[in-house]
Amino acid sequence: MYNGMVTTTGELGKRGEDFACGYLVEKGFQIIERNFGAPWGELDIVAKAPDKTLVFVEVKTVQGNNFQKLMPEDELTSAKVKKFEKIALFYANKNPQYIDVRRGWRMDAICLTEGGRNFSIAHYENI
Repeated sequence: MYNGMVTTTGELGKRGEDFACGYLVEKGFQIIERNFGAPWGELDIVAKAPDKTLVFVEVKTVQGNNFQKLMPEDELTSAKVKKFEKIALFYANKNPQYIDVRRGWRMDAICLTEGGRNFSIAHYENI
């Protein structure tokens, strides 16, 4: 149970991914897979959008009381986005059954700031 105390990055990331999955399901997405691992990285969430587009979601979570006032978007460096794209392309090629030929696939980012027991959320499509 979360008590508002500072936690490890892994615990914070898991809470953020859980919250992001709930948010996506509320928006009509179907979660296909979580934490898909490749030798060079991981996909946080693989989902199917309501319009049948395959969506790879990178989740970035920070605590609202962080001392450096980092925003989760600060974590989306060009190097990390390129790595994300490489893993997404690998997954898409390995799992063509999930791709609607009319819709294709895209990469999204969900950026969360945790404050107390709540999250503020920003969902960026087609990063």
